[in-house]
Amino acid sequence: MAAAVSRGVTEARARIFGHMLNPTGQRSPHKILRKKLIGEKVAQWYPYDINKDDPLVMARQEQERLSKLEMLKRRGKGPPKKGQGKRATKRSK
Repeated sequence: MAAAVSRGVTEARARIFGHMLNPTGQRSPHKILRKKLIGEKVAQWYPYDINKDDPLVMARQEQERLSKLEMLKRRGKGPPKKGQGKRATKRSK
């Protein structure tokens, strides 16, 4: 009798306060799903990066990258041609 009363009280409490009733104690995704989404808050916290939209900044960064790559190639430290890397040399031996 006491178990039925306590179960009824638990069900009523869950209905009143909007809780999820889980008498078996099985794992449920309800706790995760009821959380507020935080993506917008995180996105607002970071400042807007003008460098990504400015074509002059992007062009300068690309030019710096290409010049650095050219310098490495002249020193013989650039990336190998396709099919000439470590894996290809291992395979041919």
